Amino acid sequence: MQKLMLAASLLALAGATPAFAGPVSDAQQAAIMADLDARAAATQDTALAIWRHAELGYLERESSALLQAELREAGFTVEAGVAGMPTAFIASFRTGAGPIIGILAEFDALPGLSQAASPEVGAAEGMANGHGCGHNLFGAASVSAAIATKNWMVANGIQGEVRLYGAPAEEGGSGKVFMVRSGLTADVSAMIHWHPDDRNSAAQDTALANISGKFRFTGVAAHAAGAPDRARSALDGVEALNMMVNMMREHVPQDSRLHYVITDGGRAPNVVPATAEVYYYVRHPNQRVVREIFDRVRAAADGAAMGTGTSVVFNQVGGTFDLLPNDTLGHVMDRNLRRVGAPVWGDAERAFIERITPSFGENADIPSPEIETYASGRINYGSTDVGDVSYTTPTVGLRIATWAPGTAAHSWQAVAASGSSIGVRGAETAAKVMALTAAELMQSPDVLAAAREELQRRQGPGFTYRSLLGDNPPALTYRLPAGR
Repeated sequence: MQKLMLAASLLALAGATPAFAGPVSDAQQAAIMADLDARAAATQDTALAIWRHAELGYLERESSALLQAELREAGFTVEAGVAGMPTAFIASFRTGAGPIIGILAEFDALPGLSQAASPEVGAAEGMANGHGCGHNLFGAASVSAAIATKNWMVANGIQGEVRLYGAPAEEGGSGKVFMVRSGLTADVSAMIHWHPDDRNSAAQDTALANISGKFRFTGVAAHAAGAPDRARSALDGVEALNMMVNMMREHVPQDSRLHYVITDGGRAPNVVPATAEVYYYVRHPNQRVVREIFDRVRAAADGAAMGTGTSVVFNQVGGTFDLLPNDTLGHVMDRNLRRVGAPVWGDAERAFIERITPSFGENADIPSPEIETYASGRINYGSTDVGDVSYTTPTVGLRIATWAPGTAAHSWQAVAASGSSIGVRGAETAAKVMALTAAELMQSPDVLAAAREELQRRQGPGFTYRSLLGDNPPALTYRLPAGR
């Protein structure tokens, strides 16, 4: 009966704000926000420096070093190269026994999205990659939030620890999964993250579980006209696999997503390719279904190799859980978002929005710039390695408008905004919401206990964490060209 009453009370949290709240006075909240206002120039400089670096997953040397240096200067103890990843790090500030509040930071860019910080499409000189998901803003704001939380702890004699996780390679590399598997998040009381977006919301959405990897076919090269009978085309193997997967789309659950790009298709039409490679993502809201579909893709790859007289090797790159909502923490985040308010746009930001909006097309979804009503459990059709964190640690997320309303992620418009003042304004807002939330949770043992109970309920009976990556080590070269 007690368990049923507890479950009922936790379910009620999804529709009503909890009565308990941490003793962070109005004066302390104002001091935290003033601290972050004073740090606004530093947040901007860091965000734009990482935007210019535009480093790919597991290659974010300059970006990671910049964030680490900023945290060391602020008095954090920094451990670099954690979980076997050279650009991963953990930064900690501890005053004594108490809650451990974690904050996630990301800083990897996307390949092939070079774009100037302009509302007109155009590549940025000297930049092959781009921050089309705004992770330059993500990392900078998270670091500023951690520093502001640390300053509040010192000023008010708060016992506990604020811990920032510098997590590389979110875009496909699953960096946080390796942190979770290494036990680096096991003792965290609550984990906070945020993400750039075109809207403002503390809704606790779900995400799609994801398995990704590369199928590399090997055949026999020969002159494509003079001796084709002596060749076995590795590219034929890739194309046969892609054909079978495209037929499979009709016969998988409706919410599945299957994507691929050919990362190596040969070098010259008159040479039958001896090697070829295709990079696959398979997604679905249910981890079990993802495993089943990917097993079918792997079987298709074996069939493609058999049918084309080639051989195939599979190298897994990523594997992430879906995202597990936590409404206990979500209501705390939502309350602090409303306390801070949506980003304030000046003339420069409004002019940027006015000029870039026509590029979205007539049918674009243009959300309101106001804070959205709290919601829980909606499906977000992206994937994130925060999912693995959320299944093992009470986790709460936030989305802040850093792009013009209507911007699609992974687009040139998102790159442009992430390197502009509209992106920086959103990052400053996110830092304030995260710092206020961290401070409140640091002082709210009842909230942390309820969040842990909710996590266990959502995990389900007998839950044991088992990564979708299996026993694979980090694929640190997954962004390098095929064969390197």
